[in-house]
Amino acid sequence: MDGPADPQPGAGERVIVPAWSRAARRRSGTGGRTGGAGAADARTRILDAAEELFAGGGYDATATAEIAKRADVPKGLVFHYFPRKIDVLVTLVHERVGIEELGEGQVEAVPGDPAGTLSRLARRVPLRASPAMRRILFREADTHGSVRERIRHLNAEIVRRAGFALELTLPGSRGDAARLEAAAATFAAVLLYQESLCQLTGQHIDADLVADLIARALS
Repeated sequence: MDGPADPQPGAGERVIVPAWSRAARRRSGTGGRTGGAGAADARTRILDAAEELFAGGGYDATATAEIAKRADVPKGLVFHYFPRKIDVLVTLVHERVGIEELGEGQVEAVPGDPAGTLSRLARRVPLRASPAMRRILFREADTHGSVRERIRHLNAEIVRRAGFALELTLPGSRGDAARLEAAAATFAAVLLYQESLCQLTGQHIDADLVADLIARALS
């Protein structure tokens, strides 16, 4: 397990805009390269390679030499950008997993319409991560504190936004903080885990239906 010395790049930032997955870049015609030859390209290829390898065999089973080989760079260059292997994992979960940044004034809350408000929020703040990054995020959280902390941060941010939206749309229920918090936490869990669950089971959870169920429970 990671010790307390795990780096936390991006600490203090509310939202990190994630990068595309390598597959998405290939489909877009950029071939996984961000600026031709150069430092940025090498760093991106290292992260692309690590994303594929960590998702396939797991972090612990992946050697730094494998990352270098897959990225087609010297092993020393991997250590140049990422002095420890854990630095690669931490960078991936901070740069390639995130949610859209929203100010409180951007929450489209309609008084008396909690279901519609949550549905609109669901479309604004999905977890932005490739299928490979989702696999890494939830697999490595068991053994790596830095990954676990990233999930906690994302979950807390979605709970905060959902709770704020519900307070706006149901002003009369502000005194029932426990129920609002439970509703916001349920909504956050659906947004965070629905796609990962769908990949595992094939069962899709409709966020709009969940929003309606939460609204009925609060009414």
